[in-house]
Amino acid sequence: MMTQVHVAQQILDNITTAVLWFDDQFQLFAINSSAETLLEISAKQSQGLPIQQVLAHEKLTPETLSQIVNKRCSLVERGLRLHFLGARSITVDCIVTPIFEASQQYLLVELIQVDQHLRITREENLLLQQQAARNVIRGLAHEIKNPLGGLRGAAQLLERELPSAQLREYTDIIIEEADRLQSLLNRMLQPNAVSHKRTTNIHQILVRVRQLLLSELGDSLTIHSDFDPSIPEFNADPDQLIQAILNIMRNAAQAMDGKGEITIRTRVHRQMTLGNKRHKLVLRIDIKDDGPGVPDDILDQIFYPLVTGRAEGTGLGLSIAQSLVNQHDGLIECDSIPGQTTFTLWLPMLESEI
Repeated sequence: MMTQVHVAQQILDNITTAVLWFDDQFQLFAINSSAETLLEISAKQSQGLPIQQVLAHEKLTPETLSQIVNKRCSLVERGLRLHFLGARSITVDCIVTPIFEASQQYLLVELIQVDQHLRITREENLLLQQQAARNVIRGLAHEIKNPLGGLRGAAQLLERELPSAQLREYTDIIIEEADRLQSLLNRMLQPNAVSHKRTTNIHQILVRVRQLLLSELGDSLTIHSDFDPSIPEFNADPDQLIQAILNIMRNAAQAMDGKGEITIRTRVHRQMTLGNKRHKLVLRIDIKDDGPGVPDDILDQIFYPLVTGRAEGTGLGLSIAQSLVNQHDGLIECDSIPGQTTFTLWLPMLESEI
């Protein structure tokens, strides 16, 4: 029997597909090297673990697997999203096959990773969304600018009639905010606008956004930081990045009704493709919250303008954030399940910047 197991393990280790072998109690009996690499687990340490601990997913419960064994049929699940500790997740095609040998029964699970193909498709969809967003926002910009100009003009006329300097402070605020919004519109809503890029520290930007958000919501919100201190300064428009990140974090806070936890994580990745262009170095910013998650029916459209899961939402914040990051040749992605939503910003960096 030991010889048969040894031979079987040798066969499994020479298969490029990730294969896991479970016993009749749905505990891990054997695993090949491809599965160790894919799941980032050790065969020795994981042996005997229940399947729900190795492959945590609602479609791979002991009840479902028992039905497969009883019916002596296979289960095929496409695009299964598996989540692990540390916010890591992979998408796989999963094939579960019951195997019967004498009085013994086993469960063979094959995993084929499909993330790369899905990533290419997702990036293409995001770029199409961004183009559609630009077309819609151009029209919105025109509609917003007209009343904004009228608001500023009315405030100037009112300022001339006010006798008190103290009262004129309020009209000054209206005029200043109108000018700020006008400038913001010009910079955010014009896709070909020139960015004011300069040497920028990404962690100073994230700390600034954290301060802004906490000043709005107070102590009811907790924001954790997991920064890579080795990330150097790089060339970017800090105002645009502040606005983009603030939109994402504010959106997360609103989804949690201002009560919950947000974690900001920074890392550097090498050799990544964004928008059909290969980059040697890419800055990754993860913004993770423990809110209810993005509804499944709008998850693929959240970067379109006017798409929102909140009745009081405008549906413009994420679309504008995507536009601002896109002006840095970057991209924003979203991965969401109830209790964990992660927005990932990818920003290319020059090799000389690290």
